[in-house]
Amino acid sequence: MKRLFSILALAGLFVLSTNTVNAKATTATVVSNLSTTVAATAVMLQDDAPAAADKSFTQVLKEQFIKGGAGFMSFVLICLILGLAVAIERIIYLNLATTNTSKLRQQVEDALASGGVEAAKEVCRNTKGPVASIYYQGLDRAGESVEAAEKAVVSYGGVQMGQLEKNVSWLSLFIAIAPMLGFMGTVIGMIQAFEKISAVGNLSASLIAGDIQVALLTTVFGLITAIILQIFYNYIIAKIDSIVNDMEDSSISLIDMLVDHKK
Repeated sequence: MKRLFSILALAGLFVLSTNTVNAKATTATVVSNLSTTVAATAVMLQDDAPAAADKSFTQVLKEQFIKGGAGFMSFVLICLILGLAVAIERIIYLNLATTNTSKLRQQVEDALASGGVEAAKEVCRNTKGPVASIYYQGLDRAGESVEAAEKAVVSYGGVQMGQLEKNVSWLSLFIAIAPMLGFMGTVIGMIQAFEKISAVGNLSASLIAGDIQVALLTTVFGLITAIILQIFYNYIIAKIDSIVNDMEDSSISLIDMLVDHKK
């Protein structure tokens, strides 16, 4: 009887050890498979990450612009191109029209003292900018009277101011039109989305997502265009104000110099 119990005990230990070994092997296999899956997923994510990171801001902007459709996006793009052309032309003109008024004033004053009106006019002819032109017009009428010179300065100052503000109204027009075109594209896109809903009879996000995306993209690019042009517009207006202030100060200085020269 003791011998039978001994045999049964040995058999139980053998079965238990076998099950333990199998469980360890199964666990090791599962862990190995899980590690392989995680490694493969990590490799896939690493492969996809550079593809998304390789896209530059301009590429993303271009893709979103194309998604917006050629209908209203083309008009917004035209506003941006024409507005930038006007802004660049005005900036170049205003920078060329900017002169060192203090230096010019001193040169004209020295020329008046040494060579008279003709020498001062020669200095103005050799200097670019509206301030020099105003000086020349005032000096050209100096032979008549100081009052005539003052009238000439005021009249020609208005002409030069009109030249400085030339085409600036077009820039403000493009700033106003660009977001309006974007909003119009948004409204039309929403109308198309609701037409699809009424035709199908149920509300599905996938059904109207494309139209809503196009509608919002037109608004975004319209606002971006207006913001860019507004920055240039404010710079141009500030530049014009600075030149006009120099013109007014220089006009007063010229009249004072003519009065002193007449004495």
